[in-house]
Amino acid sequence: MTHSRPGTIRATHGRARIWPRVLAGVGIVLIWLVLAGIGGPTFGKLSSVSDNDPAAFLPSSAEATEAREAQGEFLGTDSIPAIVVVSAHGALDDADRDALTRFAAAAERVDGVDGAVVGPVPSADGLAAQFIVPIGSDETIKTVVAELRAALAEAVEGTALTGHVTGGAGFSADLSDAFGGIDGILLAVALGAVFVILLLVYRSVILPFAVLLTSVFALCAAILVVYLLAAADVIALNGQSQGILSILVIGATTDYALLFVSRFRDEIAEGSDRSAAIRGAWRGAVEPIVASGATVAVALLCLLFSDLSSNRALGPIGAAGIVCAVLAALSFLPAVLFLLGRVAFWPVGPRTTGENAAVTVETGLEGQRGLWRRVGTVVSRRPRVVWVSCVLLLAVACLGLGQLRADGVPQSELVLGGSDAAAGETMLGEHFDAGAGSPVYIVVDESSADEVSAAVADQPDISTVTAIADGGGPAVGGQPPLVVDGRVLLSATLTVEPDSERAEEQIVQIRDAVHAIQPDTVVGGSTAIAYDTNVTAQRDLVTIIPIVLVVILVILMLLLRSVVAPVLLMATVVLSYAATMGVSAIVFTNVIGFSGADATVPLFGFVFLVALGVDYNIFLMTRVREESALHGTRPGILRGLSITGGVITSAGLVLAATFAALSVIPIMFLVQLSFIVAFGVLLDTVLVRSLLVPALGYDLGRVIWWPARLGREPQRPRVR
Repeated sequence: MTHSRPGTIRATHGRARIWPRVLAGVGIVLIWLVLAGIGGPTFGKLSSVSDNDPAAFLPSSAEATEAREAQGEFLGTDSIPAIVVVSAHGALDDADRDALTRFAAAAERVDGVDGAVVGPVPSADGLAAQFIVPIGSDETIKTVVAELRAALAEAVEGTALTGHVTGGAGFSADLSDAFGGIDGILLAVALGAVFVILLLVYRSVILPFAVLLTSVFALCAAILVVYLLAAADVIALNGQSQGILSILVIGATTDYALLFVSRFRDEIAEGSDRSAAIRGAWRGAVEPIVASGATVAVALLCLLFSDLSSNRALGPIGAAGIVCAVLAALSFLPAVLFLLGRVAFWPVGPRTTGENAAVTVETGLEGQRGLWRRVGTVVSRRPRVVWVSCVLLLAVACLGLGQLRADGVPQSELVLGGSDAAAGETMLGEHFDAGAGSPVYIVVDESSADEVSAAVADQPDISTVTAIADGGGPAVGGQPPLVVDGRVLLSATLTVEPDSERAEEQIVQIRDAVHAIQPDTVVGGSTAIAYDTNVTAQRDLVTIIPIVLVVILVILMLLLRSVVAPVLLMATVVLSYAATMGVSAIVFTNVIGFSGADATVPLFGFVFLVALGVDYNIFLMTRVREESALHGTRPGILRGLSITGGVITSAGLVLAATFAALSVIPIMFLVQLSFIVAFGVLLDTVLVRSLLVPALGYDLGRVIWWPARLGREPQRPRVR
């Protein structure tokens, strides 16, 4: 009878046990490949279910929304006007008029033009003419405006005429063109930045690809979910949300992946085989990753309390992306790392060090080397000096908040570097009343129409007020106004640019005047839409910030099983946000020269910075709690700082780089948001998480865990 050696039997059994795990890993990878294969091609289709019309974002209760709905009853359409303005170097001659006639005929043949083209309407100086071209609200405005611009260029070819397409449709089209880089340039820049950082951090050729694939697959899954929701009209997608989704998913997935890789690397370094290493890494990473993802997702879902549909839609869009990020980081990445094993770190693999034997429980610093030992030494020797200095520095940065102007910016400044619509608005103001193409609409009871019309005409920035007659034109020459349900539609022309601050002030004055006469009167138009959007955004800021703070505070209390630590963490994150906004205000005003900021910038900056800032505190404090349970609070803080310092700093650099990539899209809102989040994340990573939080916790000691049992541990001696 032949007997096998025991070692041979164990090896055979080991190989038998590992094959089912290998097959499971391959299966998980294949599932994600299928999801990526379905979701990836959907990326280029998002623009087909995206709407960049500002009017679509207002709540139904807004006065401008009520006016817009009533306006369609009078004009027979809720079309969006494109204003075409053409000028010559001298007075318009017969050849110029022939060119204008050709354009009018060509414009009416463009698919998507909804009704007759009004014009050419000559200017008082005889040097220019304008057309009003109605575009159906269900049409792809970008495509229609592009065809109008092509028709205009063809009509004026060979003449001295120059022209532009502006108005609401022109600005929407230019905004869509600017968002066009989201599908390619933004993704390439973000992934390239992440790849370079991962190469520098891990000095591995294979691992960066594993992490990037995790991020890309999470994004593909998120895009598929968002596309289906937008196509079913469950959410309202716009270019702004589309760009934020890409950056948010890539950055968050990479952060979660780095945390898992760090745990896996530690397990490998302690001598575990690949199976044990994956199990250990999963056990250590699942709580902070899920808690972090839940915090960000819930904070984003708080945007559902917004009155602006653009803000409200970003909630489920961003939350869906975060859920996909968590799932990819806890399924696809572990499967890939299990299949690769130590090869993932090639050519610089982790050294086997044993159970951290060199680190003593007394201080948490013995045996540690490099930057984080020095940081820990500073924190442990002078904790109060460190955290007080950090607070003072952040407080000084907060002084810049006085320069923050976030009450909206002119529509002509939204696209950086200028646009055809902005040039058209300038030309329009040179030859016509500046608001000629974007009238103020007033819907009033017929009995009060004359009195309201006179009150509006008395306003300082109004040139003309006319009632709308049957057919949509002005009621002139004794023609009676069109009456619908006992109401009349008045059209008032502004003498100032319709997207200016002065125009919005005029809307307020008009509303005050007409409401005093007839409270049911509603005032709308593009200027009123912009004003109501800014007011609603500022109201959202006051409403949503407290909700986000309370929700995240509750999550932290449940996670850390403490009251004191979560309150301190939230206080540091809020202080960091205020400091970031202060610095951003100085940069925007004095360095870049922006006239102001979009009204939604402070809210989006708050949601992202608070949620993502808490992310890093979760990574730190869950490890600190784990170490404190074994070694005491103060040694636990130093151990947690030294163990997580490298991975959290890397994660912060990655997230800052990905959000900085938003600046390649020439939209003021995205450029401002990219700076705020990138700077804020770096500030939180370098100063708040590395110095302020550890020093504050070290100074307070075990009280930070109150009222949990961990807060009643015997106090360890402080290192001097």
